[in-house]
Amino acid sequence: MSTAKKEYKRITTKTLVDMKRRGEKISMLTAYDYTMAKIVDNAGIDVILVGDSASNVMAGHETTLPITLDQMIYHASSVVRGIERSLVVVDLPFGTYQSDPKEALRSAIRIMKESGGHSVKLEGGKEIKDSIKKILNAGIPVMGHLGLTPQSIYKFGTYTVRAKEEEEAEKLKEDAIMLEQTGCFAIVLEKVPAKLAEEVAKSVSIPIIGIGAGNGVDGQVLVTHDMLGMTHEFNPRFLRRYLDMYAEMTTAFQQYGKDVKSGDFPNEKELY
Repeated sequence: MSTAKKEYKRITTKTLVDMKRRGEKISMLTAYDYTMAKIVDNAGIDVILVGDSASNVMAGHETTLPITLDQMIYHASSVVRGIERSLVVVDLPFGTYQSDPKEALRSAIRIMKESGGHSVKLEGGKEIKDSIKKILNAGIPVMGHLGLTPQSIYKFGTYTVRAKEEEEAEKLKEDAIMLEQTGCFAIVLEKVPAKLAEEVAKSVSIPIIGIGAGNGVDGQVLVTHDMLGMTHEFNPRFLRRYLDMYAEMTTAFQQYGKDVKSGDFPNEKELY
């Protein structure tokens, strides 16, 4: 496959499928507010995920489960105001789509109408097929999510690698094909063996975006706060920290405090 890169003025769901066909890797990061979204978008990142991980990194919850639909809409609308190029994908939060396809559709419509997001993401396979179909029938693009699905953490009981056993691996492959056939434009594959992830990527024509899924997939996603080193308690093998912002910010805040207490800030040049 060709690896020639093409510049896109606005990333769409079709753009991502074209990128896979061309052999061009897809970059994806999270954002939850206007300022961060503007920086990520200006950096040329293809997809911005308004993830329910906001429950962890923005609100301090232990899991993604507590975040509400209203809160997701708030974060997503803030992100949309900051972007010009990136495709914005918004997570449907826990409890808004799993059991009732009609509720799933209402939730997705609220996100699209009230936030201006471009698409939604749902966790799960055949068990949520009816919800996905209902949303797609309304003309709303859907990104799937398989492997480790954090909204099901109490079912799994652990954040360890998924689909290591043959039975679960086969189900994952079947679910990926089902998601493509149902109409999803892409799938996030989280924390599964690299060989399996590569097999899945080759078995479907839609992009597979990995997080802890090796390099044989069509793109990668990380939580921005993690890759910037703003968080320091979370240290999975798949995380590459590109900065140590925790240390940098701590130093800056400490210096500011010292300058204020010493009377050095503001100085003569900083007065009106």
